[in-house]
Amino acid sequence: MRKKTLVTMAVVLAVVNSGLFALTGTEISRRAHDIDAAETIHAAVKMELISANGDIDTRVIEEWSSDANDLSSTLMVFRSPASVANTRFLQKENNSRDDDKWMYLPALRRVRRIASSDGEKSFMGTDMTYDDMEVREIEQDTHELLGEEKIGSWDCYKVKTVSIDPDDSQYGYRMNWIDKESFYPVKIEMYDKSEELLKVLEVEELKEISGVQTPMSVLLSNVQTNHSTRISMVRVVYDEPINPRLFTTSYLEQGR
Repeated sequence: MRKKTLVTMAVVLAVVNSGLFALTGTEISRRAHDIDAAETIHAAVKMELISANGDIDTRVIEEWSSDANDLSSTLMVFRSPASVANTRFLQKENNSRDDDKWMYLPALRRVRRIASSDGEKSFMGTDMTYDDMEVREIEQDTHELLGEEKIGSWDCYKVKTVSIDPDDSQYGYRMNWIDKESFYPVKIEMYDKSEELLKVLEVEELKEISGVQTPMSVLLSNVQTNHSTRISMVRVVYDEPINPRLFTTSYLEQGR
């Protein structure tokens, strides 16, 4: 199962891929969903919030992610700047229902549960929503392979993804460009319910680390607000042991 980390959000948003053009869109998507990944991730990530006038608000986040019983858990701790330091976010995947999400706000000294109804709200002022950070199941969408197209240096498959239940997604549809060689989506366009372009995600650098294809820099732009979020990998370690206590609300509240 894919980890819900900031550094892998490109795949989370797309959930499509391909090895052979002869495959159907659904078969392509299922291959992407089932791709082997690291069992654990420990990363330091730089996040830049870029306003319409070019001002940049930089944040540094430490992340841990792990699979247990094929269900993913992720903890994010904001390290800087001081205005958000020690804010902590925990997400735990569930079978057949929405993920559980909690946020610890140091100013309030309490843990707040993120309701499913908040799914379309911004995550910490970024251009990501809480729903963007979840992996959609293949059966939730239709997957139409439209052809092939070159994006930058990548030769890509182009796949259109539409939610079967319109109320089950914040988007009208998504267009995904997937690199044939690495099986990674390198560009995603997200359209709103009026089928107007809302957001564009672009992988700026992709690198193999410890056998894992890793997006080193990803830019997510909201074309309707002219705000964008760049997520850059500072350091990442795969498959190191992680204490399961990190993925508890007790740790979220206490930070230890």
